[in-house]
Amino acid sequence: QVHLVESGGGSVQTGGSLTLSCAAPGHTYSSYCMGWFRQAPGKEREGVATIYTGGRYTYYLASVKGRFTIPQDNAKKSLYLQMNSLKPEDTAMYYCAADTFGHACLGAGPPSAADFPIWGQGTQVTVSS
Repeated sequence: QVHLVESGGGSVQTGGSLTLSCAAPGHTYSSYCMGWFRQAPGKEREGVATIYTGGRYTYYLASVKGRFTIPQDNAKKSLYLQMNSLKPEDTAMYYCAADTFGHACLGAGPPSAADFPIWGQGTQVTVSS
């Protein structure tokens, strides 16, 4: 069973940068669907970015395109979310998620949290104005 460990959250000011890390120790996940979701208080969990099969396909939420990237390092068994030009509306709990079959990345629309069976514990990102 894959388990995910997130780190890297914190507090920054508007315009700042943070990098979140998601480690999957003991597993090589280059053929999985991996992703980052976020959930702000009172809001539904939304997909921020996903990556499939070694980067052949990526998805980004429209509001983060051009500001966030989702690199992965298979040697370190880690997935990252590089966040630049952060805004207060990016404030949320961020979760790493995985689908070991890859199907979650293949839909036509935004990723659905329901399609990801494996989740990390979450890491808080707070952006102040």
